[in-house]
Amino acid sequence: MNNRIKSPKVCLLGATFETNNMGVGALTYSSIKCIAHTFPDARITLLDYGKEAKEYTLDINGKKVHVELLNLRFSKKLLLRNNIAQLLFITVLTTLIPSKRLRDRIRSRNLFLNRIKEFDIVAAISGGDSFSDIYGLNRFFYVTLPQLLVILAGKKLILLPQTIGPFKGLLSRVISKYIMNKATTVYSRDSESSGVAKSLLGNKSVADKVRLCYDVAFVLDPKKPGNMDLGGMRFDKDESTCTVGLNVSGLLFAGGYTQNNMFGLKVNYKELVYSIIELLIETKGARVILTPHVFGTPDHMESDSVVCTQIYDELKDRYKGRLFIAQGMYNQNEIKYIIGLCDFFIGSRMHSCIAAISQSVPAVAVAYSRKFQGVMESIELPDIVVDPRSMNQEEIIDIIEKTFDKRADMKKHLDSILPGVKERVLNLFNDLQAPDGKSGFKANSGVSPSNESISVKKVCQ
Repeated sequence: MNNRIKSPKVCLLGATFETNNMGVGALTYSSIKCIAHTFPDARITLLDYGKEAKEYTLDINGKKVHVELLNLRFSKKLLLRNNIAQLLFITVLTTLIPSKRLRDRIRSRNLFLNRIKEFDIVAAISGGDSFSDIYGLNRFFYVTLPQLLVILAGKKLILLPQTIGPFKGLLSRVISKYIMNKATTVYSRDSESSGVAKSLLGNKSVADKVRLCYDVAFVLDPKKPGNMDLGGMRFDKDESTCTVGLNVSGLLFAGGYTQNNMFGLKVNYKELVYSIIELLIETKGARVILTPHVFGTPDHMESDSVVCTQIYDELKDRYKGRLFIAQGMYNQNEIKYIIGLCDFFIGSRMHSCIAAISQSVPAVAVAYSRKFQGVMESIELPDIVVDPRSMNQEEIIDIIEKTFDKRADMKKHLDSILPGVKERVLNLFNDLQAPDGKSGFKANSGVSPSNESISVKKVCQ
């Protein structure tokens, strides 16, 4: 029987709590939860960008899990000892030295390279969808340079469930192919991403490392906020009115990073949002909670909270007692709790939709990239995705209304499949090959990863 490393040092890339985007926070917390499930005594480090090192203490299943941030710098200050460019330069330069002893001695003089040497397991989540050049090369390099660093430092890399691609440019395709070739396992969270990975890898024996798994955020724990402010909304047990959470994307509201319809939407997103609110309140008689999933100040272009406040201020008198807003700042666990209070949910941030679905709250996802469709197909609910890039406003409103009307059927479906989904995610690290390629990590229990497609029962035809 293979031996299990009892207290492995685990490094997590492309994950951070230093963001206002609760989708990234959800992936970070959930990845740590998966690690702790298989390796309860693991020493976990986030290798990510930041001006200073930090420590976090998470409460996971009643146990305190301590996580360290080993901070890199993505900066023009090349002389910083933790600058990613300097670390890569030293690592590449020392590979030319034949003597391993001398090579290790030079690298050990740098605290960060010395720490990287100690890791037993290195896994990357890439912010969920940033292993792609869809957001530009700057974001692509921001995510992939640390992956290149650990690979060149001799570490085996696991790519955790994420969207892979698209890769439009030659440079991004070459780098991505290199990373996936060197990785021991490449998890994707949708079949199209698996196809992109296998196409790039080419050789079947190499492509066999590509595996499907659900998005890790399905296992994120909801936690009641200590100071929850929903603008006076009360949740009485005998309440018969349907409560709908509506996540409005500040990024789409602004027209994308270019502020010029970056994602090629066929509809006016602002007009769509107002039409959805009108449908829910005036036609369906529902209450609506505007629910941010990215927080920030007015100078933060993609902040959902700023846009939600603007909409609320404009419509609160018109829909008094019907329109509410989640005010204040919440972390990934807290905003999931608020979403879980809803009977139905509509979200333009994918992880706001996952926060709903993973709590058996029926939802409709308003997509701006293919990641939405792929993730919802993984639980065989592709019909809950509306795509403003290919649909007009009338088509979108029609699907939202029909899905709202059959939400009870969707809830039954979610109740039936979620236990299996969460079990598979929690056992993500089971039976993965050890970094030395000889011994395996013995799993606690449950379903081990496989190359088989994820299949669940269809409903809501």
